[in-house]
Amino acid sequence: MSGGNEDIQAVAAHWLGRFEAALSRGDEAGLRDLFRDDSHWRDVVALTWTIDTVSGGDALARALASSAASARPSGFAVDPKRTVPRRVRRAGSETIEAIFAFETAQGRGSGVVRLAGDAAGGAPRAWTLLTALDELKGHEEHVGKSRPRGDAYSRDFRGPNWLDLRKAAMAYEDHDPAVLVVGGGQAGLAIAARLTQLQVDTLIIDRWPRIGDNWRHRYHALTLHNQVQVNHMPYMPFPSTWPTYIPKDKLAGWFEAYAEAMELNCWTGTEFEGGRYDAEEGRWSVTLRRADGSRRTMHPRHIVMATGASDLPALPRIPTLDAFRGTVLHSSQYRDPAEWKGRKALVIGTGTSGHDIAQDLQSGGAEVTIVQRSPTLVVNVEPSAQLPYALYDEGPSLEDCDLITVATPLALSRRTHQMLTEQAKNLDQKLLDGLERRGFRLDFGDDGTGWQFKYLTRGGGYYFNVGCSELIVEGKVGLMQYADIDAFVADGARLKSGATVAADLVVLATGYKGQEALVSKLFGEVVAARVGPIWGFGDGQELRNMFMRTPHPGLWFIAGSLAQCRIYSKYLGLQIKASELGLLPEAVDTTNAEARPVGARSVMA
Repeated sequence: MSGGNEDIQAVAAHWLGRFEAALSRGDEAGLRDLFRDDSHWRDVVALTWTIDTVSGGDALARALASSAASARPSGFAVDPKRTVPRRVRRAGSETIEAIFAFETAQGRGSGVVRLAGDAAGGAPRAWTLLTALDELKGHEEHVGKSRPRGDAYSRDFRGPNWLDLRKAAMAYEDHDPAVLVVGGGQAGLAIAARLTQLQVDTLIIDRWPRIGDNWRHRYHALTLHNQVQVNHMPYMPFPSTWPTYIPKDKLAGWFEAYAEAMELNCWTGTEFEGGRYDAEEGRWSVTLRRADGSRRTMHPRHIVMATGASDLPALPRIPTLDAFRGTVLHSSQYRDPAEWKGRKALVIGTGTSGHDIAQDLQSGGAEVTIVQRSPTLVVNVEPSAQLPYALYDEGPSLEDCDLITVATPLALSRRTHQMLTEQAKNLDQKLLDGLERRGFRLDFGDDGTGWQFKYLTRGGGYYFNVGCSELIVEGKVGLMQYADIDAFVADGARLKSGATVAADLVVLATGYKGQEALVSKLFGEVVAARVGPIWGFGDGQELRNMFMRTPHPGLWFIAGSLAQCRIYSKYLGLQIKASELGLLPEAVDTTNAEARPVGARSVMA
């Protein structure tokens, strides 16, 4: 693995040539020889029409040979338009990382291979391999030189103009959308933008009066806690003049402008009341309640739930809380500290929302005590919380950074985040010591994997410190352990010591229920049981039922950060388009002893 860039490129090109030859022959032994024992192959819709990771040289070779028989991949070559092959460190190990292009019988794709030497000192073998679908042949996105020309409404002075056509498209007076997206936040906007570019008729519904209100109506001081360069939306990056940390109202305004600029069909002030699936017709029957109180029944073939990793507030049963005579709010209901100036507040929960609300109240003149229920991971917003995003500052384009991010399998991602967590602990040691002296209980994630895995497995349980931790250390925000509370009383919380902590306000920063609860509410328990757990990893290496087909036909999920939604909306959109084209193979629903196909369409739509 020595030599200059030309040597590195030659090494990558040689490996790709051998790989394609073995793949074309279905040669399991030849494929096995190209991979290390501890190797991983992650396919994102390119060869398997799903998102899956296979680990171990033997299993990987079998899976590749099997998938190649139907996908017929070819044309593997270092992509000259992308970041050149280079030496990098991934998960603590040095590797050659190369981005390549390829195609299949039905699409074109990109991939990343990481090559590393073996113990015997032989030729570099693949440590990780990614194959990801970029586009479907004959159904490419209408972008760049393929953008629509607008000839019809530009030159026909007697016909409808662009605005007439947009109004007609958004009204849905004489037709139903192929896809109904529930939720108009970053997830809903991203998948709708992708589907629109794939010529799939898509309608977003959102219960708020305006797109962006899901951010606009959050608490006054909220800003994003990761940096602007990571958070771009598909097709429309944020302006280079924007601040590093985006304020909520600025983001909300951008979302509204994004929907307009990307020509997304949106019905705001619209509530999704529920739906049922007709297996014979291959479509849903859903009821929507509009802002004026009227109802509309629609029959989309697909529903994409884009309501976030969770949507319904989690309101734990807190014994004796009903004895409290002050105001009780869930964090989702909290808005502004002004009315609590000079008054006393208890904030129950030490995740991001709990800390931010406590800091907001304290800055507004309230006397605040934060109540810790369980150990919490704390990391300074800079530089520690930004360590996982270092790739986006290294020089590759956003597109390349996204692909490299997708190329990291779960096992290596866990190892990477263990290392980053140790680095963050060292950087933040002074703050962490101060918190522990105050009695704050710290946590660093399962097996020390840090905040990102807390997010991916449970959607919270951590705090990016933007100042509240210092307030706790300095005693400007009080700290109390929930276990020390004996009971809530009319004027606050009585401790087991006998003392009473007075309060006028109790904020429950207790998070949200999982999406399973929302699915059960909207579609019924049978559908929820068939779909199963959503988010987290379970026994697998991919987020459960997220960004891919679920056990229920025509029901899809997208959620996560702006970066996750930007990246995975591409692959979710391609799967839905493939379903519309009849390209998806039948999948087997293993939730029923009588196995049945799900999610496939046998005719062109």
